[in-house]
Amino acid sequence: MTSHDDGHVARVLRLALYIAEQEGADIEIVRKAAELHDIARDKPNHSIEGAKMVRELLKKEGYDDEFIEKVTHCIEAHSFSTGVSPETIEAKILSDADKLDAMGAIGVARAFLFSGEKGRSIEDTLKHFEEKLLKLYNLLHTETARKIGLKRHRFLKEFYNQIKEELEFNLE
Repeated sequence: MTSHDDGHVARVLRLALYIAEQEGADIEIVRKAAELHDIARDKPNHSIEGAKMVRELLKKEGYDDEFIEKVTHCIEAHSFSTGVSPETIEAKILSDADKLDAMGAIGVARAFLFSGEKGRSIEDTLKHFEEKLLKLYNLLHTETARKIGLKRHRFLKEFYNQIKEELEFNLE
């Protein structure tokens, strides 16, 4: 089990399809993009590399150019750190679904799994909360994601504050 395993992809897919239904997006574009969004997770700049891989894969599978470009844009723009802005509702939805899976109790679990994978300390993990996780709510694009994300964001903040308090506890 890793922080970006098949369970992560399945949760992102479920969230993305739900948001797509609520927001009136193209379900098939969202489905394919969510299924393949982390195909290049082991590579630097996985979103850009993943989009290249998916473009070739979908061509081989016989998808038309318009569908391929829409799916690859979703993948290019889904990552927090890539700097590619999602321009379509489908890309915004994939971005939101991926962010939602980094929030709440699952987000906390995944953050510590990732830190374990990288050999990071609790303090380093809290820096990740400060630099990324606690900022995610304000980066959500869709109303549906903001509704789902509010409770998750509050949990992240509560957990962060609690663990900081415990780490700073001094008996003197």
